[in-house]
Amino acid sequence: MKYFLILYLAAWSSLLTTGQNSWTTWYEKSGCLETPRFDETIDFCRKMADASPILTLSSFGVSAQGRDLASLVADKDGLSDPQRIRDKGRIVVLIQACIHPGESEGKDAGLMLMRDIAFPAGAGTSASLAKLLDHISILFIPIFNADGHERFGPYNRINQNGPEEMGWRVTANNLNLNRDFLKADTPEMRAWLTLFNNWLPEFFIDTHTTDGADYEYALTYLIEIFGNMDEGLTRWSKETFIPQMEKGLEKSGYPVFPYVDFRNWHDPRSGLISEVAPPMLSQAYTALRNRPGLLIETHMLKPYKVRVGATYECLVSSLQILADEAAKLSKLEKQADDYVSGPDFLKKQFPLQFQTFENDSTMVAFRGYEYKLEKSAISGGSWFNYSNKPELMELPWFNKSQPVVSVNLPVAYIIPVEWAKVISLLENHGIRITRLKTPQKVTVSTYRFKNPKWQANPYEGRHPLTQIEYDPITEERTFQAGSAVVEVSQQAARIIAHLLEPKGNGSLVYWGFFDAVFEQKEYAENYVLEKMAASMLAGDAALKKEFEAKKAGDSTFAANPQQILNWFYTKSPYIDQRKNIYPVGRIMEREQLNALSRE
Repeated sequence: MKYFLILYLAAWSSLLTTGQNSWTTWYEKSGCLETPRFDETIDFCRKMADASPILTLSSFGVSAQGRDLASLVADKDGLSDPQRIRDKGRIVVLIQACIHPGESEGKDAGLMLMRDIAFPAGAGTSASLAKLLDHISILFIPIFNADGHERFGPYNRINQNGPEEMGWRVTANNLNLNRDFLKADTPEMRAWLTLFNNWLPEFFIDTHTTDGADYEYALTYLIEIFGNMDEGLTRWSKETFIPQMEKGLEKSGYPVFPYVDFRNWHDPRSGLISEVAPPMLSQAYTALRNRPGLLIETHMLKPYKVRVGATYECLVSSLQILADEAAKLSKLEKQADDYVSGPDFLKKQFPLQFQTFENDSTMVAFRGYEYKLEKSAISGGSWFNYSNKPELMELPWFNKSQPVVSVNLPVAYIIPVEWAKVISLLENHGIRITRLKTPQKVTVSTYRFKNPKWQANPYEGRHPLTQIEYDPITEERTFQAGSAVVEVSQQAARIIAHLLEPKGNGSLVYWGFFDAVFEQKEYAENYVLEKMAASMLAGDAALKKEFEAKKAGDSTFAANPQQILNWFYTKSPYIDQRKNIYPVGRIMEREQLNALSRE
C-alpha cells in the first residue's frame, strides 16, 4: 500500500510540474537567449486562450504574404467586444510588439505577462497582476509585422546584443510600419487602423529597441508631452503617469530616462534634445487621437535577458498605474474628445509643426559611460569609443518646443469624388465623412502651390515633397455628387488637420497623394510659340519687362530655349488653370456647410 501511495504522489507531482512547464515560454526555456518564430508564438497564444476563460485570440487582418495578424485579449469576464468591456467600467490598454520584429523584447515580455495574468501561480506578483483586470482589459499584439518577423536570422541587427536570431525591421514590401501610420500604404497598417478605431484604447504601449549612444539605462521611454497632445492629457502624463512609472522601475532595479537624441549624434556631452514626433510614428499618432502612447526603447547593447526584464517591469508598472487611474484617464479623454468635437477647438490656430528651442535648456543628471573621440586608422573618420566605466554626467536637456507652422482650420474640408483613394484612406482612419447628394457649386478657400521640390531618393516607397509653398486662394468650384465632406469637429480632428493641411507633419501632399496636380499635361510646338511669344512681347510692355528680368536673374533659364518658350505658354490663356491647385477645398463658414445637400 505504501508503495502504491508513493507511485501515486510521484505521478501527481509529475502532472503538476508538467502543467506548470506547459506555460513556460520559448524565451524562458532557452535560458533567456532566444525568441520564438511566428508559428510558435501564435501557437502559444492559442493554447493559452484555449485553456483560460479570460483570454480570447483573434485575427485582425492579414499580412502582405498572407499571415494572420493576431491579437490576444485579456478580460476579467472573457469579453472581447470593446463596448461590452466599457459597459463593465473597464478601460482598454493596447500593448504592441514587433512592429520592428528584430526588436522582440515586447513579444517575449508580453507573452510572460499574459501568462502570469491568466495563470497566476499562487500568491505574490502573479496573483496581484490578475487583479488588474478589475479595472483594465488588455489588447496584446504579439507580432504586428508578421512577414518581417519571418525573415529570421542571426544577422538582422548588427548593433544588438541578442537574441540569438530575430526578425527583420521592415515588411515583405520593404516598408517600415512605424513610418506608415498616416499614409497607410501597407495592408498591415490598414488592418491596424481598423482595429484601433474599433477599440479606441485608452492607453497605448509600443515596444522597441533603440540604436545610438551607449549609456547605463536598460530602458528609455517617450510620451508626447512637448506640445502636440491635449493639454489635460499632457498634464496627467507629466504629473501622474511618468513619475509613478519611473519610481516603479527604479524600485524594480531598472532606472530609466526619457528617450532623447543627442545634439551631435553619439555624443551625450553635446547635450540632450527631445522633439515633438511626427504622427507617422506610433505614439505621436495615438497622442493626436487623444490617447497617450508610451514608447519603450530598450538599449541594444544590454543582454537580451536584461532588456526583456526591463520591458516586463515597465509593462507591469504601467498597468498598475492605469488600473489606479482608469476612471480619471477615461474622464480626461472624454473631455479631450468633446473639446475637438466642439466649436472652441476651431477658434485657435492649430499647430502643424514644432521646433525645439536650442537656447533654453534644463540641466539634468545622465548615467552615461566614459568615452573618447578617436581618429580611425581604417576609415579616416572620427568615432566614439565607449568604455564600460560609468560616468554621471550633468548635461543640458533641450526639451521645450514651440509651433513654427500653424493654421486656422476650416469647419470642413471637401474632397472631390474623383480622389477616391484619399477618401478611402480617411475612412480607414475612422474619420467620419458625408457625401454630396448632387453636384453643387461651393465657394471654398484652398491653395495654389508654387516652387515644389521633391526628395531625390525614395523614402518609404515614395518621393516626399521637401518644399511645400503656396498662396491661399478663394474660388467657386463645382463638386460632383459623391464628393466627401469632412467636418473637422470630430474625435479625429487633429489627424484630419495633419492629413489634409499641406503643411501638416506628414500630410498627404507631403507623401505624394496629390502629385498629379503638379504636372503640366499640354505643350505647344516651338513654331507656334515662337510666333506667339513675339506677338505677346510686342503687345505687352509689362510682360516684356518681366521677361527681361527673368532672364537677367536666372542664367539657367536664359540659356534654355525650351524653358523660355514654355514660360510664354504659361503666360498665355492656353495654360491649364487647374495646374498647382490643391483639389481639397476648405469650407470656412458653418452656415455654408449646413446649406450643402448631403447624405
